[in-house]
Amino acid sequence: MMRGSTRTRGAVTDIKDQGSCASSWAFAAVAALEGIVKIKTGDLISLSEQELVDCVTGSDGCDGGWSQKAFEFIISNGGIATEVKYPYKNVQGKCRANKIEQDKKASIREYGTVPRKNETMLMAAVAQQPVAVYIDSSSSNFQFYSGDGIYDGPCGVQLDHAVTIVGYGENKGKKYWIAKNSWGKSWGYNGYIYLAKDVHEISGMCGLATHGYYPIM
Repeated sequence: MMRGSTRTRGAVTDIKDQGSCASSWAFAAVAALEGIVKIKTGDLISLSEQELVDCVTGSDGCDGGWSQKAFEFIISNGGIATEVKYPYKNVQGKCRANKIEQDKKASIREYGTVPRKNETMLMAAVAQQPVAVYIDSSSSNFQFYSGDGIYDGPCGVQLDHAVTIVGYGENKGKKYWIAKNSWGKSWGYNGYIYLAKDVHEISGMCGLATHGYYPIM
C-alpha cells in the first residue's frame, strides 16, 4: 500500500541521470522544486540542474554540494531555468544564469528545514511535498540495489549523496520511504529506492533523517 506519495499526485518528473558529475545535491533540490511547482501551479516542468552546478556558490559543482545552497541561489536569482533552456552537460561550466530567461513559476520565497533525526516530522513534510535529504550511499549493496524489496542496509551515516523523498508506504507491516535517485532508470526500481522507515537508528536508514530541506513557494 502506498501512502503520502507525490508520485501519485503527478508531482514528479521522469528519472534523470547525473552521470559522472557528483551533482546529486542539485538533482535532489530540483526534484523537490519540480514537485512543489506542480502541486502549487498544476504545471509539471523539468528544471535545470546544470544552472545550479554552474552557478551555486558554496557548493563545488561536480565535486559535490548542498541542496540548501541550491535553494538559496534560486531565491536570490528570482527563479531557475527550465531543463530545455539550460540543459544538463555532466560537467561544470561557466554560469549563464543572467543570460537565461527564468520561469517565474519556478521561483521560491524561502526553504524549510525538517527537524533533525525525526522521521515523524519528515513524514509530515513529505505528506505535503517532496523533500531533499542526504544519505550514505557508500555500501555496494546500496549502489547495486535492483529494486528487490525494501532496502534496510547495510549502510552508515557518512552522508555522501542526496536523494529526494517523494512518498512513503507500508507493505506487509514493513514501512518504507520512496526515494527518487539520479542514477538513471536502470538503477534500483526504475530509478527509485524503497528505504526502510522508522528504524531504530535515530538518524534513519542510511542517515536520511539527518538533514531534510524543502522549497516554499
